[in-house]
Amino acid sequence: MSALLLQAPPVAAADGSAVGPEGQRLAVSRSSGLDPAGETVTVTGSGYNTEKGVYVAFCVDNGAGKTPTPCVGGVDMSGESGASVWVSSDPPSYGEGLAKPYGGSGHGGTFEVRIKVRAKDANTDCAAAGVTCAVITRNDHTRGGDQSQTVRVPVTFANAGGSSSGSGSAKPSASATAGADATGGSGDGGATETDDGSMASTGSGLVLPLGLCAAGLVAVGTGAWLWARRRRTAAPSSS
Repeated sequence: MSALLLQAPPVAAADGSAVGPEGQRLAVSRSSGLDPAGETVTVTGSGYNTEKGVYVAFCVDNGAGKTPTPCVGGVDMSGESGASVWVSSDPPSYGEGLAKPYGGSGHGGTFEVRIKVRAKDANTDCAAAGVTCAVITRNDHTRGGDQSQTVRVPVTFANAGGSSSGSGSAKPSASATAGADATGGSGDGGATETDDGSMASTGSGLVLPLGLCAAGLVAVGTGAWLWARRRRTAAPSSS
């Protein structure tokens, strides 16, 4: 009598987790009904290639094969905002002490980090209709265009009535694509990202000098008017 072989059914990823293209597993402590104003979640990963650094962030999901971008709060190159974490066991010299190293080795890299997830910033609204955002991993700027470690866990937010929002299609709306070539961010300047994942400056530092110039022109104009008025007042009347 031949033995009956039963094949185990595939295991679907539970809510709050996803499997990557090379078997990486990404899990988020909470992925639905989050506070739109911001909520800190724990993100864990396993099965990552430790030779490739990744960003852990919250970004617009642009679909399979495309880099998730822009990211709410930007990709944090300073390590100060809490909006993202850079994980790398072999970062460039400027990343030493900033990037968090993997646990494990080879293709068994692990990490556990915490990031703050919020619905929107000055450039991106993840609660808008038609916008899907996710907690993601993606290869860092040293490997632009390499999607081998892009993994997504979709996130939804609670609205005023207590239900969830932000679970539309993966195609971003106009509110998301307005800064689609950048990482998002608060609009205060800093690093943005080009299509290949490399970093570039925003040029938004021009705002302050322009403001100062405007204030200076107003001051000069006011001073000239007062000077002319004093001259007219002090001039002797004709006899």
